[in-house]
Amino acid sequence: MNPLSQDHCEACRADAPQVSESELAELIRQIPDWNIEVRDGVMQLEKIFSFPDFQRALNFTNAVGAIAEVEGHHPALLTEWGKVTVTWWSHKIRGLHRNDFIMAARTDQIALHAESHH
Repeated sequence: MNPLSQDHCEACRADAPQVSESELAELIRQIPDWNIEVRDGVMQLEKIFSFPDFQRALNFTNAVGAIAEVEGHHPALLTEWGKVTVTWWSHKIRGLHRNDFIMAARTDQIALHAESHH
């Protein structure tokens, strides 16, 4: 169990600081399967999850959407046949906040849960 996945998001204000380089290095170690993508100068966490069919990809998408609603922190979700691309970042600060790493860890938990229910 990743301790990050147990944390809750804190409310993120527009003036909240982005993670520092040292925080980034520490946090990314806890979610090693996630990639950092930079789009339009905005750092984002991204990972592709694979599924045997569209229905399971959709179920996973809905499960991630449900935790996003609870926390009030929303990812970009691209659902395709057999795969879902999940991208987390903090829109208000145009970059990465600790919240994004928490949500990435929780996304991994959902994926593990989905795999164990085949």
